[in-house]
Amino acid sequence: MPSREEEPRFSRTPIPVPELNQQRRTEDERLLQRQPTNLQDMAKEAWRVFRIMGEFVEGFETLAHLGPAVSVFGSARTLPDDPMYAAAERTARLLAEAGFAVITGGGPGIMEAANKGAHESGSESVGCNIELPFEQGMNAFVDTSINFHYFFVRKTMFVKYAEAFVIFPGGFGTMDELFEALTLIQTGKVQNFPVVLIGREYWGGMLDWIRDSMLAEGKIAPRDVDLLTVTDSPEEAVRTIVDAYDAEVSRTAESAEANGATGPTDDRGGRGGFKLPARTPRRPRALDRDAE
Repeated sequence: MPSREEEPRFSRTPIPVPELNQQRRTEDERLLQRQPTNLQDMAKEAWRVFRIMGEFVEGFETLAHLGPAVSVFGSARTLPDDPMYAAAERTARLLAEAGFAVITGGGPGIMEAANKGAHESGSESVGCNIELPFEQGMNAFVDTSINFHYFFVRKTMFVKYAEAFVIFPGGFGTMDELFEALTLIQTGKVQNFPVVLIGREYWGGMLDWIRDSMLAEGKIAPRDVDLLTVTDSPEEAVRTIVDAYDAEVSRTAESAEANGATGPTDDRGGRGGFKLPARTPRRPRALDRDAE
């Protein structure tokens, strides 16, 4: 476990999350322990299913209202003076201007930068926090927050309510999100889902390995390499996402028209929650309350 000096830092005091981080052993750790050997512990394991179900329900209900959104990932250890922090903030601002909400893990670093860019641009800023062995809290730029004890429930929300992933330099957690998205796309679980990597220098070695080892040895198909877009430009990243979203909206409308459908056509083959047919900037909830 990282020492206090090694823990990620926020640029602004985080919002405490009392229901998380109350013990060193997280719920994920308890869940992944070996099977209990006595009946009493086995009964506790069965009841744990209801807590997992409750987290899914809370996530679905909280994000059901969300329009088009993009999930942004990257290192929690990225400091505010890092160029990638500024790039993440700008990317989120551009996404907000294009009418997209921004979803992050709600923590510091790249997550904070993306939430800040969305929040200050009047788009909805979502944070999906996770219980960790050390206290983290929610960054101060989140408008809609959800707290999770289980990584796999949280990861479902990142994909279900997003039109694309934008991934900045990060560590194991960032890689986990990246390769899970690629696996879902490769196996047809999600369709028309851009994955944009920002930082050519950082990702270059990994991309060389994918081409020179994975592809060269036939572990992936040539088309799989094209599942990734790599850039140093927030503008190019957002343009890639907007173009893909517009194309998908057009395909959906044409398909509905060809099948004689009438009325709203928000169903994209089961992907995601309710999606607005037009991209219009969304105001943070706090501004909505002030208007009332």
